[in-house]
This record gives sequence, structure tokens and C-alpha cells, in this order.
Amino acid sequence: MRVSEVVVVGGGMGGLASAARLAAAGHRVTVLERSADCGGKLGTRTRDGFTFDTGPSLLTLPSVYRELFAATGADLDDLVDIVPVDPACRYRFADGTELAVPHERAAVPEALEAAFGGGAGEEWRGLMRDAERLWGLVGEPVLRRPLNGPRDLLRHARGIRDLAAIAPWRTLRGIGRRRLSDPRARMLLDRYATYTGSDPRRLPAVLSVVPFVEQEFGAWHVRGGLRRLGDALVARLVAMGVEVRTGAEVAAIETGPAGVRGVRLTDGERLAAPVVVANADATHVYDDLLDDARARRALRRTQPSLAGFVLLLALRGTTPDPSHHRVLFPADYDAEFDAIFGPAPRPVDDPTVYLCAPDDPQLHPPGCEAWFVLVNAPRHDPVSGVDWTTPGRAERYADRVLDVLAARGLDVRERLLWREIRTPADLERDTGAPGGSIYGSSSNGPRAALLRPANASPVPGLYLAGGSAHPGGGLPLVAMSAEIVAGLVGPAGQPARRGPGGR
Repeated sequence: MRVSEVVVVGGGMGGLASAARLAAAGHRVTVLERSADCGGKLGTRTRDGFTFDTGPSLLTLPSVYRELFAATGADLDDLVDIVPVDPACRYRFADGTELAVPHERAAVPEALEAAFGGGAGEEWRGLMRDAERLWGLVGEPVLRRPLNGPRDLLRHARGIRDLAAIAPWRTLRGIGRRRLSDPRARMLLDRYATYTGSDPRRLPAVLSVVPFVEQEFGAWHVRGGLRRLGDALVARLVAMGVEVRTGAEVAAIETGPAGVRGVRLTDGERLAAPVVVANADATHVYDDLLDDARARRALRRTQPSLAGFVLLLALRGTTPDPSHHRVLFPADYDAEFDAIFGPAPRPVDDPTVYLCAPDDPQLHPPGCEAWFVLVNAPRHDPVSGVDWTTPGRAERYADRVLDVLAARGLDVRERLLWREIRTPADLERDTGAPGGSIYGSSSNGPRAALLRPANASPVPGLYLAGGSAHPGGGLPLVAMSAEIVAGLVGPAGQPARRGPGGR
């Protein structure tokens, strides 16, 4: 039996970031990743000179990763080229209105006023002013610290006024109706619910901090693709002496009376370790890798996040008035959330279409474009939902998405060199995300939004990092979860802070 001080199960960005911080704290760390490559949902696809990010396509809060690399003795900007995206995104609404959201926060209200009129800019400025205060309440105090239940959350609220500002009983949709008079501005606000894989009608209003963060700290691209960020982190781990093993699937996290003892791989190999960091979906950890009935019951009270249906399009020629990010809205946004989160999940007939087409010569041949197209979709669930492996379903839906693009002014069917389809079933197979849920659990409801599975599990020595644990999914948040875990484990040679776990 081999021995390591820390075993990290899963080489997604949360696991890699955990390994980096723990190695910097003096621990001997082994990372076990079942796939052939690390990075998790931060995937890439290269073919015929075209390169696509198949997961996250936007970096926010790059300071989180600068701090991570600095903690290991490296300068992130020496390793990757991070550049601003301006405009951050172009939006097209069903009535033909177009809105280009600037990279700089100060310019955003003016852009809304120019597009919508009627005082929309000033209304948005006021909403973001309040969101800035919310960020002060839930940013550093909540997102970057352990959170083990409602009492911890209330403890961070300094008084009744703070609790009223967080207002967990209010929804993002509700605050949009109260604060924004133009329906297009409300639709723009609703869009940010999907950044957490959620329904704006159930997402707590405190998540209005999401647009604030994007506009305050900017939208960023990594030249060569966001996967370069993951590659740089893996290279840093290797330089620090971390053992990174791919093709190594964990079958069980083994425990004893005192807590964690190590892990057992599917080939029967055992690694002894007093500390295990699980960078896997919390449902998979508690259902499959560990027998913990209490945590399993708590997880069943959450609703999984939405999934995504992806097209990778290799296109000849270039688009007039190109944009790095575009969102094309339907006429009926609620129909999308009804289809995904309703009692009978189904593919969205008239979906919102998000596309990423970076003007980055490293990603496509000259005179061509590489488009990543995403529409929100229900999870893969052959038993009670949508079976994305049904023959012909993916191809028919891909044709539907291209038709929707054409109807909204971006007909690329004659320019298409080839396309590849990635369904929620593919994401589940490639990353282990149950049903292909992009963000693990949704933030539908106050408990799901701010009280995800704790980083310190009920089992001493077992910690959770990644998108399904506190503080949530997305590149910055999974790195924050790694920072929390490293703080709980502590430096090598000191006892870990056990603390209460679970929900």
C-alpha cells in the first residue's frame, strides 16, 4: 500500500487548485484523475486547425487565480496571456434590439440607456450599487470562508439591516420586477441565473452580485483558450513535486473509526492517506464513493443544475461585426425554464442561444471561425427525463439550434465545414457530472444558493472542493473552494481543523 499525506480525488480545477495550495503548505500530494487529461469541465477539442474550449468560455475574477499561482511562488501573467473582452457580450432580443455590454462597469448604464431608453441606465446603476453592498456581505465573508449551515450564514450578517439586504426570501425575478421597468433589462438580469445553472424565478435575489462581479472585475479571455489556465496549473503542480496520475479511477474512499484512511482504485490499488480531498460531484462522493446516509438525505433536497447542449462549429469565412460573446434571446424566456425545471423535462424548442467566437488566431485557421454554441438543456435522465442517447435525437436538435440561429440573423449553415455535438450525456460520461449538470446542484432556493455541501465533510479527514460544494460552480468559485479546503487542512505537520461538516 502506498502512502501520501493528501490524496485529491479528481483533477478538475477545484482539485488542481487544492493540490497546489496544499503542496505550497508543505504536504506531499497525489492527484488521481480518471480521465486521460486533467481539467475536468475545462476541456478542449482540437481538429483540423480549429480549437474549442468545451467548458467555461469566460474568465471572471482573474485575481483569484493570480493569488493561487502567487501562493505557489509563480506569476500567472508570466505563464498565460489574459486579455480583456470588450464588449463583454452582445445581446439580441426578440424585438431586434441589440445591446453591447462594455467591459468597463462605468460605461454599462449608458449602454443600457442607449439601447432601451426610459431611464433603464439609471435603474441598472441603482441595482448594481445595491449589488455592490451585497458583494461586501457575501463575497469575502461567505464565499471565501467555510460555511457549515444557516447559523454560519446568519453570523456573517452583522444585523437585521444586513439580513434584510441579503433577503433570502426574495428572488432574482422579483427584484428585477421591482427595480427594472423595461422587460428587456429584466431579461438581461434573469440571464445571470444561468451562470449558476438556475431558474431566475427561484434564484435568491442576493445572486444579483453575479452581474456586479462581471461588470466590476471585467470579462477576460486567455489567449489560446481557457484550457491554457488548466495546463499552466498542472505544469505548476509537477514543478512542485505533486504526483499527478491520469487514468486512475477511484472506486471508494476508505474510512475507519477515526475517519479517512485512504482510497481504493478500480484496479484494486490502495493509497493510504489521512486526508482526502474529493473534487467530484457531492452526490457521487456520498452515493458511490462513501456510505454516508445523513449527507445523502441532505443532497436529495437539492435540485440539480441545468445541463447544456453544445455545438462546435468549424466555419469558413468571417462574420460581419464579429463579437467574442453573443446571447440571442427568445420571445418567451420562461418557456425555457419550464422545459428544463418543470415536472416533464424536455429540450427547449425555442432556446436562448449563447455563442463564443474568439478573435484569437491561435484557435482557428486564417479566414475561418471556431464557434462554441451552447443552449441550456435538461439533464440526461433516461429513467424519468430526457434520454440524450436516443438515436437521432442529438442530430435533430442540432439542426433545430442552427435553424434558431438563422432565424435570429446568424445563418451559418452554408459556411459550415463540420460540426461536433456534445450532449448532457457526453458531459456526464467525460466528467462524471451526474446527468451532465454543469454546476452540480442549482441555486434554486436560498438553501441551495448559499448552503451547498460543506467543504469539511462529516467524516474526519474528508474534504470537498469543486462546483457542487461551497461556494459553488464556475472557475473563480472552485478556486475559492480549494482555498477554503487548504485552510481547513492547514500546513503540513499541524492537525487539520476538523470542524462540523455536512449541511
